[in-house]
Amino acid sequence: MPISLLNQAQPYSQWLTRQLDNQRLDLDKMSTWLARPITPQDYADFCDWRQLQVDENEEELARQLRVLRRHVMAHIMARDLARVSDLAEVTRTITEFADFAVNTALSFSYQYHIGMYGTPIGHFTRQPQQLSVVAMGKAGGFELNVSSDLDLIFVYPENGDTDGKRERTNQEFFTKVGQKLISLLNEITADGQVFRVDMRLRPDGDSGALVCSEAALEQYLITQGREWERYAWCKGRVVTPYLNDIQGLIRPFVFRKYLDFNAYQAMRDLHRQIRQEVQKRGMADNVKLGAGGIREVEFVAQMFQMIRGGQNRALQLKGTQETLLKLAELSILDTQVVDKLLNAYRFLRDVEHRLQYWDDQQTQTLPEYAEQQNALAASMGFANWADFSGCLNEHRSFVNQIFNHVLGEETEELDSEHELADIWTRLPEQSDGVLDTLSDLGFTHAAELSNRLIQLKQGGKYRQLSAHAQRRFDALVPRLIEAAAAGANSDACLLRLLDFLEAISRRSAYLAFLQEHSAALRRVADLMAQSAWLADYLQRHPILLDELLSAQLMEAIDWQKVSVELSGSLNACGDDTEAKMDVLRRFQHAQVFRLTVQDLAGQWTVEALSDELSLLADLVLEQTLIHAWQSVPKRHLDTPKFAIVAYGKLGGKELGYSSDLDLVYLYDDDDGNAVEVYTKLSRRLSTWLSGSTGAGTLYELDLRLRPNGEAGFLAHSVAAFEKYQREQAWTWEHQALTRARFVCGDGAVGAKFEQIRREILTQERDKVQLKQEIIAMREKMFATHPPVDSNVKYARGGVVDVEFLVQYLVLAESGREPKLLENYGNIALLGMAARRDLIDGELAERAAVAYRFYRQQQHNKNLRDWQRMEVNAELLAHYQAVRDLWAAVFGEEVRFQAA
Repeated sequence: MPISLLNQAQPYSQWLTRQLDNQRLDLDKMSTWLARPITPQDYADFCDWRQLQVDENEEELARQLRVLRRHVMAHIMARDLARVSDLAEVTRTITEFADFAVNTALSFSYQYHIGMYGTPIGHFTRQPQQLSVVAMGKAGGFELNVSSDLDLIFVYPENGDTDGKRERTNQEFFTKVGQKLISLLNEITADGQVFRVDMRLRPDGDSGALVCSEAALEQYLITQGREWERYAWCKGRVVTPYLNDIQGLIRPFVFRKYLDFNAYQAMRDLHRQIRQEVQKRGMADNVKLGAGGIREVEFVAQMFQMIRGGQNRALQLKGTQETLLKLAELSILDTQVVDKLLNAYRFLRDVEHRLQYWDDQQTQTLPEYAEQQNALAASMGFANWADFSGCLNEHRSFVNQIFNHVLGEETEELDSEHELADIWTRLPEQSDGVLDTLSDLGFTHAAELSNRLIQLKQGGKYRQLSAHAQRRFDALVPRLIEAAAAGANSDACLLRLLDFLEAISRRSAYLAFLQEHSAALRRVADLMAQSAWLADYLQRHPILLDELLSAQLMEAIDWQKVSVELSGSLNACGDDTEAKMDVLRRFQHAQVFRLTVQDLAGQWTVEALSDELSLLADLVLEQTLIHAWQSVPKRHLDTPKFAIVAYGKLGGKELGYSSDLDLVYLYDDDDGNAVEVYTKLSRRLSTWLSGSTGAGTLYELDLRLRPNGEAGFLAHSVAAFEKYQREQAWTWEHQALTRARFVCGDGAVGAKFEQIRREILTQERDKVQLKQEIIAMREKMFATHPPVDSNVKYARGGVVDVEFLVQYLVLAESGREPKLLENYGNIALLGMAARRDLIDGELAERAAVAYRFYRQQQHNKNLRDWQRMEVNAELLAHYQAVRDLWAAVFGEEVRFQAA
């Protein structure tokens, strides 16, 4: 029987025993309720709240709220102590009751004061105003304790006056409403109280106004909001149903747009204050505030929210458990660590509730006396206190270990004593001694480096830093010198590091990152020593520093997983176009950086890396199309009949780090407004993909390969595209078509494009004329791109010649050999042509080896600081291999050589 749950719970709660002994519970109602979780509807049905409001029966409404609270508490205790419910049910039930109680008291108070003063009217909108109540702390996160205080903040939309005969300002009106609300919940009567209400988290705390307007709240947060208030507002949740703009005001205050590594020190300061209070008051046995307690689990979750929540809206969550799960999902914390943290958190919260069940007191301190100790152990399922204590200590030890690991050690004091600190402090006065020290450290051009350090110290950026930021900057310089000296290419490395430091100096969060993570700083130095390109990339996107902490940095990218994560992050932005564009850019930059680090470590061949970069571009295009379409007004379909086709390097899956995207947009839609709608979509795609935001850019776009080039429409119907390809396209446009492929969008449109592509490429051609046109096209390039041997792309026998050879083979032979239509890349297509006896096998192999060599040289020149190509015997041999194949295919060796 459900009522038996009360009897099972009695030994563990003196409070419950008193309620039963004094017959203060309606057992018939409890019997019905105990069979299941209770809901807000049960609260609404408990009595006729509406009539109490109409009658203005304040005393009876207050009494009924307290009686309801008594039954809710008994229900929670009985089901929890009998192990019928879990932590989620306990916290949800008491939080939903708190929401109900607040709204019931507010409704009564609001109507009561309207009767006295009239309706509050906004000065600007001239609309009736309502009071929004914000639940903070555990109430905001749906994690309320059964005996918690209720931390509230009262906010109304705008100033103005009431419209009654006894006119009051909105501020005065809502102050009275708030005071009565507090009284209805907080006052202790013969029936107890509903909740202790704590208003100290409001702007200016106890000294501040009880209520404030949205404008006043925003002004306060901008000008006076303190770091600890960010953590408090992280869980802030509006529990009233009225329209407001509170979340829009709070989000930029709580979640910074950049990675906020200042959170480490702020969290340390806050935690230090708590620990000092714990020690002063002898609270080591407090399962909330003591070492390894509930607060430390919450801090771990909130630490990552504060640092990364502005960049990843998926982390803008209220609850501790859901945040920890999201951290595991995003691979920010290890899944096993999160599992153990969650187990510890649930255990500690269960202990906390059982401490409060005992006598309905707000306590988190373990009992001193054997009777209550044994009862607590038994209620947690342990045979005795010793077994329970051992399990509790194991959980707390793990939590404390993870907390200390996440929070790290304070480094600022240590940095001031760095052994190379005097290099920086002696400049510019004692530059001679600095030169000697730099030379002793192994730097080759000590004078140049010393001058750069002086320039940095005397520069405007450094001199304009705040005193706090300057201390961080000063502490970092010797560490950068040390890191550069320890690796290869030390002079270039230090110059790049100093440029980087100067570029990020205005963002103290990045200085904090380098200060907090010495291993990451060494990694930055190693990467910059190898690549000027990567040094510049990091300087433009310093947010990527965070990627160096990722456990997955050196692992192959799971494209399915990151695709799901990207989709979730974009959906979390709602209708915020700028936020979505920023999400796309940060995602793309992070994956490029990850691939670059792996590339420098030798994990990728050029071909495999190009496949990865092409996959990345495909994914970005797919998600951009989905969300750009959602932003188009008056769209007539949920999904557009539209496709993105890639040409060039992306089409051939040979994308490099800095490659443009050659795109063509197609649609197949009979709607009367199709041209207008898809032109608008095309413009938005171009803006989303190539526009610059605070997060940087995505890709440079080249749309000139569309029909009629720059003079043509941005988007073409499939029919128009086909007509153009059949009737107007030049041979070079068919050459380009050999590397084209459908990337994303409507599959039916993509299939029609592929059918057209195949029909065009396989049509019968005059091979002699085709050869002449391709040779003429190649020679036309000489004017703008002279074929010099030092340029492997345009040299005779270089990259372009291999591409033209393959394009000729596809256009000339794919009618008989349809396998050549497949987009396998130039090297694979050379091999396929050789196996089908279309070209000599040995010549094909030599040309393939040359092409692979060229691509590696281009790649190294872009990434690894390689200078202009050295024209040596090896390179000339590769050129000759391609020339030999060209002569065999085109019969143009004499003319070829003369060029």
